[in-house]
Amino acid sequence: MDKKNLTIGVVLMLAAFASLYFSQKLTPAPTAPATPPTQAPAATPAGTTATPPAAPVVNPLNASVAATVVKDAAGTSLTLLANNHVEVRLTNFGGAIREIAFRKRDAKDRLIYPELRKGTEPFVFNQLHADPMLAFTDLPGLDRNVAFELVSRSATEAVYRAVFENRVEVTRRYSLPDPADPKSDPYQLRHETTFRNLTDQTIPLPRLALSLGTTAPISSHDYGLQLATGYSDGKDQHFVERSKLEGGGFLSWIGFGSRDPLPFIASAGPVKWASVSNQFFTAILTPDAPAAGLVTRRVELPAFIDAPGKPTYGITGVTQFDIPALAPNTEAKIAMSMYVGPKEYSRLANADVFAADQDKVMNFGMFRFFSQLLLTIMTWVHGWVVDLSPTWAWGWAIVITTLILKIVFLWPTLAASKSAKRMAKIQPEMQAVREKYKDNPQKMQQATMELFKKHRVNPMGGCLPILITLPFFFGFFQMLQSTAELRYAPFLWSADLSAPDTVAHVFGFPINILPLLMGATMIIQMRLTPTPTTDNVQAKIFKFMPWIFTAFCYWFSGALALYSTVNGIFTIGQQLVVNRMKDDPLPPVPAPVGGKPVKNVTPKKK
Repeated sequence: MDKKNLTIGVVLMLAAFASLYFSQKLTPAPTAPATPPTQAPAATPAGTTATPPAAPVVNPLNASVAATVVKDAAGTSLTLLANNHVEVRLTNFGGAIREIAFRKRDAKDRLIYPELRKGTEPFVFNQLHADPMLAFTDLPGLDRNVAFELVSRSATEAVYRAVFENRVEVTRRYSLPDPADPKSDPYQLRHETTFRNLTDQTIPLPRLALSLGTTAPISSHDYGLQLATGYSDGKDQHFVERSKLEGGGFLSWIGFGSRDPLPFIASAGPVKWASVSNQFFTAILTPDAPAAGLVTRRVELPAFIDAPGKPTYGITGVTQFDIPALAPNTEAKIAMSMYVGPKEYSRLANADVFAADQDKVMNFGMFRFFSQLLLTIMTWVHGWVVDLSPTWAWGWAIVITTLILKIVFLWPTLAASKSAKRMAKIQPEMQAVREKYKDNPQKMQQATMELFKKHRVNPMGGCLPILITLPFFFGFFQMLQSTAELRYAPFLWSADLSAPDTVAHVFGFPINILPLLMGATMIIQMRLTPTPTTDNVQAKIFKFMPWIFTAFCYWFSGALALYSTVNGIFTIGQQLVVNRMKDDPLPPVPAPVGGKPVKNVTPKKK
């Protein structure tokens, strides 16, 4: 690989990591909403409209830069539906889902998804929200300011009722599935809204918008890279990341994206399913008939306690439905299933319960196939080691899966290492060629290729084997960022594999051990690996790469740092073996016709 290509490759790699890490930090803080925070509306009789709050729910076409968090109205009454996995908390205002708590427990009666590590409170989805889930957001008279009447309830079902404009009876039914039903999931509920015309005249209905809920960053270390809405049109899946609404950033200055924050992004249907997700949890609405569209907005949230000066924004979405006009004394219905739970690939990939493409809500990106495969392997390994090490099972699963990946690709990586050694042996001759033809790039390229041909060295021999492995490693890297099972999973000194493994603070600066170990392994690898170039500039770049990568990766989650560290330790052992192997002699160069054999120039070992 010549100097130009190598330099370009290194620069692009560093730019990619810089963009990944700093894209959120360098984005300018969005402007504050023009309206004051929402106040709670006063209580009203069932079926009537309450006094609008200070910052009313607005039509997306007239939306402010960001929605704001709302509080319960005075006189709010909650109804609970529960099973062993979730507690659905319904509110009479809007006849909707205020929030959903995850109550599943393990064999030791510990919450699987606690709100805080070692906490006794479950994680609550939509706890801070712009609207209750499945509330009507753009229909005054039926929105979250309207108190519905609770007409019936049981342990697993509740029904609300209101009358819209004294003409249309609206009935909203919520039910949890029968646990004995094999084609159901405990995190999935069923909802139906029925509109019945009470008059003898045809009544047209406006386009209806139902809230998907609001998702927020998990912690102050979560930069919101995975906050997104998504939907399927039946053929492809589309995602709207929060960053697309924020405006600014580097790309906007070169003509890509908006420089100013966007109030909303509207996506046209058909919508087979729609979702709103954060790093580990998601809400997926699957209507019986396709919806008409999806609207995505940001939500201004309170700052985290440990980062009081940092603006915090979540994301919310509403799914739009077109309802035909109601003939006299007739009714129309919209029905749907709604999953609210962890982003567990093994669960969402169950085609008997979910739509065939609903597992794509994991949003693994272009290396989706490899992420899904490796997550399946890691889950299998976890099931195997959990009895041996219940507490550290997920940490060992990452270690073993990393080792499996390294062993599977041992041959191509060894081939690449051997090729690097052979390239290092002809570096003096390559340097001589560069010096001789430094003013004639075309001659330099031609002489370099002749040198490769002379010694029968393939310049791509060190690259092609590695290229085969890259999709798997990128897929593993992407998968570890959003695996819900890793939340609060401890390993060694790390209390939470989904967060940095901070063990102490020095003058307020966190000390993360695993990224430092990863950097150390990279430095050792650089010392053990044959120098691929004699060019001073490139040599300096390679010398400082471990320090640069350590800086980029310092705030990685414990899972990602653990993977990188184990990968580096294995590579060190592999390189030690390669360095001890007997060097393959360079192939003899055939003698020209009628002349003497050409001597093979190989530098002596120092």
